Amino acid sequence: MENQASTDSFFTPKKEQKCQANTMKNMMKVLLLIVATNLVTIYFLSIAESHFISDARSMKHGTSILTARIELTTCRSNMEELKDELKKSQLEVRELHFQLNSAYKLGKSNSIHDDLSDLSNEIKLSLGQHILPFGNHPKMGSKISSSYGSACLKLKEELMKYMNYRVGGECPMDDVSAQKLMLMGCEPLPRRRCHPKTPKNYTEPTLKPMSIWSIPPDTSIVWDSYPCKNYSCLVKRWRHPGVFDCKDCFDLGRREWFRWLRDNDFDYGIDNVLAMKPKGTIRIGLDIGGGVGTFAVRMMERNVTIITTTMNFDGPFNSFISSRGFLSMHMTVSQRFPFFENTLDIVHSMHVLSNWIPEIMFEFILYDIYRILRPGGLFWLDHFFCFTKQLNETYIPMFERVNFKILRRTIWRKNDNPVVKNEVYLNAVLEKPFK
Repeated sequence: MENQASTDSFFTPKKEQKCQANTMKNMMKVLLLIVATNLVTIYFLSIAESHFISDARSMKHGTSILTARIELTTCRSNMEELKDELKKSQLEVRELHFQLNSAYKLGKSNSIHDDLSDLSNEIKLSLGQHILPFGNHPKMGSKISSSYGSACLKLKEELMKYMNYRVGGECPMDDVSAQKLMLMGCEPLPRRRCHPKTPKNYTEPTLKPMSIWSIPPDTSIVWDSYPCKNYSCLVKRWRHPGVFDCKDCFDLGRREWFRWLRDNDFDYGIDNVLAMKPKGTIRIGLDIGGGVGTFAVRMMERNVTIITTTMNFDGPFNSFISSRGFLSMHMTVSQRFPFFENTLDIVHSMHVLSNWIPEIMFEFILYDIYRILRPGGLFWLDHFFCFTKQLNETYIPMFERVNFKILRRTIWRKNDNPVVKNEVYLNAVLEKPFK
């Protein structure tokens, strides 16, 4: 307990202010050193200039013209090098000035969260509160903060790695670890001041409609974070052993081509689902965990606009959807859907929303879907799976508790996993009632 108390007392506001003051003093010392270096550089430039004049005068006293020219050329070269060093020093002075100004604002605001006290200044600048430049706002108050996931500050070691970069430089290739942060609850991720790596030999995207059913060029993305290093590998990976998320999705000529076109007990067709509502009233919607975006493609063919959420598990799903010419959102199912209440006509989810999600969390997700659907809107639960007992005792009562009306449902035994028995699939179309 004594150690805990001493640790807590270390991060008191006075200690933090003293630390910030020491940081600013050190920066000032470096700034003065750079200024002194610039003065010395200017002094040497003036000496070099006087040396030129001396060389010119010595020529009148019989000094070799050739020797003087060589010395003059050397001096000019030295001057150019000194000028380059001076420019670099000036850039460093500007950067230090910016950092000093940021540190000053941090100290002035006196509103950094206590949980940020032992983190880097870049994290404090990204996550901390800042004073509004025009004073108090009637709807916001006098300060503003960036949004970030609740678990970010519980994952300080991972957060420090994520926020470790040179300001204005290239971001580290940390897509895998960044996505892991999101999955552990640090979502949305903090904003960063660095540039993502640009694909080599990037070319303009393929035009619609050709882009919808064609494989994008390999130069459209950065492959560093993925097991496959080209699209040919992704298209063919269903032929090889191994477990991957949406293993055959990138082969658009296989199952993707036929998805949602047929209607039977195991697969609902888009046309049959849309026919449940008056023609033209399903216009906009969301596909949760939409793989490579084929649901959005099929809906677009019926004049319905769909935004697809997806993660990049074992492949560049977000980039692939964008290359096809559709909107994607890189987000997990844990995050609140960024849509206003009573706005969407349809929400669809295939496989993603199932019993792997804790039951209470699943119920919160259902209420969030209910929130964003307009009255009369449809929730299409596609290939939901769970144990038979769970379906009857947990999930069907949960749908009714949230107040969804079941328009259509189909239940059949799940036989694609020989290890797990007594599992069932559920297809259902649920409606948000008008009252």
